[in-house]
Amino acid sequence: MRQMTEDAMPAVRSDTGRGETGRYQRVTDLLGGPRVFTRPVMTQLDAHNAIKTGLPGGTLHHLVTHLRVLKPASIERAVGMSVRTYQRRKGAPDKPLSPEQGGRTWKLAEILAQASEVFGSQEEAEQWLERPAIGLDNNRPLDLLDTPAGVEMVEDYLGRMAYGVYT
Repeated sequence: MRQMTEDAMPAVRSDTGRGETGRYQRVTDLLGGPRVFTRPVMTQLDAHNAIKTGLPGGTLHHLVTHLRVLKPASIERAVGMSVRTYQRRKGAPDKPLSPEQGGRTWKLAEILAQASEVFGSQEEAEQWLERPAIGLDNNRPLDLLDTPAGVEMVEDYLGRMAYGVYT
């Protein structure tokens, strides 16, 4: 894979100013929207409660089937579920994810939504998740999503990119 230098970084977009509600809307849309979420998720507490009570398995299936670049095997570590387990769960979309799997699925969707805002499209965001990033010590952002510390690093890096600070 090609490494990007600061000079070769793509043009990035800053937050569009849609606020927190828009942020949660983008995340829930990636996870299936109103077809999956019976109650609107408009705050961090709403997200917490939805994850704690168990996101429907259909949220992960919706996310995976609407990926444009990433493959299920690529997100295995990020969501804490093997491809084989995911395949078994596809047949039971109403069976809730564990709070850990739901939280990791939510976080992947949240980071994908944030990266889509920064890069301007979901496709470019997914490509970015798979490429080594200089600001992440040449780690692929996707590979860092399996720990809270790694998630924080990716979120911080995306925040810096949104404001034009790459290092």
